[in-house]
Amino acid sequence: MTPTTESGPAVGRKIVEGRSIRWDDDHAAAAYHAGLWVDTTLADALREAARVAPDRVLVVDGDVALTCRELHARATALAAAMTSRMPTGSVVSFMLPNWHEAAVVYLGATLAGMVVNPILPSLRDHELGFILDDCDSRMVFIPNEFRGHDYAAMLGRVTANLDTPPEVVVVRGEAGGHTGYHELFGTASVPGPDLNPDAVRMIMYTSGTTGRPKGVLHSHNSLHALIRQLGQHWRIDPGDTFLVASPIAHIGGSIYTFEIPLLLGARAVLMESWNADDAVTLMGEHRCTHMAGATPFLQHLLAAAERAATRLPDLKVFICGGASVPPSLIRTANDYFERAVVSRVYGSTEVPVTTVGALDDPEAAADTDGRPGIADVWLVARDPGGMGGQIGEVCARGAQMLVGYLHPEDEADSFDRDGYFRSGDLARWQAGALVVTGRAKDVIIRNGENISPKEIEDALVGHPGIAEVAVVGVPDARTGERACAVIVPAGDAAPDVAMLRDYLQALGMAVFKVPERVELWDALPKNDAGKVLKHRIRATLTDQGERSDGEDRG
Repeated sequence: MTPTTESGPAVGRKIVEGRSIRWDDDHAAAAYHAGLWVDTTLADALREAARVAPDRVLVVDGDVALTCRELHARATALAAAMTSRMPTGSVVSFMLPNWHEAAVVYLGATLAGMVVNPILPSLRDHELGFILDDCDSRMVFIPNEFRGHDYAAMLGRVTANLDTPPEVVVVRGEAGGHTGYHELFGTASVPGPDLNPDAVRMIMYTSGTTGRPKGVLHSHNSLHALIRQLGQHWRIDPGDTFLVASPIAHIGGSIYTFEIPLLLGARAVLMESWNADDAVTLMGEHRCTHMAGATPFLQHLLAAAERAATRLPDLKVFICGGASVPPSLIRTANDYFERAVVSRVYGSTEVPVTTVGALDDPEAAADTDGRPGIADVWLVARDPGGMGGQIGEVCARGAQMLVGYLHPEDEADSFDRDGYFRSGDLARWQAGALVVTGRAKDVIIRNGENISPKEIEDALVGHPGIAEVAVVGVPDARTGERACAVIVPAGDAAPDVAMLRDYLQALGMAVFKVPERVELWDALPKNDAGKVLKHRIRATLTDQGERSDGEDRG
C-alpha cells in the first residue's frame, strides 16, 4: 500500500473495477474473517432467493406484491437493457418515491454491474444538475409527475445544460421526449458480469459544511456488513416486515427496501407519502414488526396509534434517529406500545448505524444514542474506558463504513491517521453508550434530511435586501429542526419567509431547504477575526423561544 500524506490517514488506496477506494489490508482481512465481508453479492442473493423461495414476497407497494421470482425476472430484464446501453461500472441514478420500481432499478443495476445512485425526489434543478454531472450518471429514472412537480420537464432543463447527459427514463406516466420505463424490457437477456464484492456499488450524496454535496462510496461488502450488524442487533427474524416510510434515497430507506428483504428474509412495505393514520392501518394489515425513522415519524405514529386505540401488537422494534430525540418520547412510546422496543441510534451515510441502540436497556435506549455494534467508536477527547463524561468529536470505523468519497480530495479532513471517520459531531460516553451533545458541523437535520446552511447562505448573498445572513438550525417539535435565517437587512428592506422562498426556488433550490423562520438583526455576532459566532445566535434564538412566522410544509 502507498501511505498517504503526513496529514492524512495511514490507509492506502486500491483500484477496484476502475474506481479508487480507500483500502487497508488488515481491516479487510478482519472483516472477511468475521464474516461481515463475503465473496458473494446481492446479485447472488437475488438469484438464490428466486431459486429456493420463488413465491416469497419481498416488496409490497399498494396493490403490488413482488415475489422473489418476479423481482428477479424484472431485474434481469432491466439489467439486459442497461448492459446494452452502457459499459459495466457506469452510474445509474434513480429519483423515485417509495415505489416498487425502485427495487427493480436497484437490483437490475446490481445484476448489470452498475453503480447505483439514489437521489431524493425533493431535490430540484440546482442540486440535481450538480449530482448528475458530478457522478457522470449514464441513466436516470424519474416519475413523470409527483406531488405536483413536473419531473419530466425538470430533467429536460437539467440535461440540456450537461455536456454528457444521462438517458432519462420515465417511470409511471407519459415519457414525452424521454424513454419510457416499459420500453427497456424487450432486450434479450445476457449473462451478467462477475461482480467483485469489494467494488463500489453505490454513490449516495450527503450535504456537508462546504455547501457542496459529497458522493459517499459504499461497496457490496460495506453494505453487507451493515445488514449483518442489523441482523445481530435489531431482532430481525425471517418473515419479519419493515414499514418503509423513510425515503428510499436515504441510506436507511434504501437498506430496508433493497437489502434486508434478501439478506435477512424480511419483507418491505412501502409508503409513497407519510401519513401516520395510514401507517397504523398498514402496520395492522401487514403485521409490520419493524420501523425506523426520524423523531417526527415516531411522534406521529404514537399519536395515530392512540387515535386508533391500538398498541401495535406486531411491532417489535422502532429505531429512532436522524435528529434530536427527546428521552421523554422514547419512554412514552416504550410504555405505550404493547411489546415494541423503541431506541435511539446514531449514524451517518458514511458510517451507517454507528451505534445499534440499546434494545436491552430501556433507560439507556431513552437517555443515550446507543452502544456501538460492529463499529469501533472513540472520541477525540480520548476518554479512556468510556466513563469519564468528557465531550469530544465522534470518530468511527467499521466494516460497514464508506470506502471513500467520489473525489479523494474530499477525504483530506474527514479521516484521522488511523482511518477513523471524523463525524464532526460532539458526544460523551455514558456507561458505555454514546450521548450526542451537538454538531461541530453546521448541518441542519429537518425530517431526517440534511440541509447545508452554507449552501443557503451562499445563495442568499445575492439577494438585494440582504446585507449579511447566517442560517442556523432551531428545534422544531414537528420536524426535529428547521432552518432560521438571521438577516442584517440592506437599507430599509425587511425580507421575510415568503420572499426568501420565492428567491431560492427561482434559483432551483429544493423547498425543504428554504428557511422557515426569519429574524432581522442590526448585526451578527462575530469574533475578533470576523467569524460569525453561530453558537451565540442559536443561544439567543433558543432564549427567545419558537416564533410563529414559519410555514407548515410537509
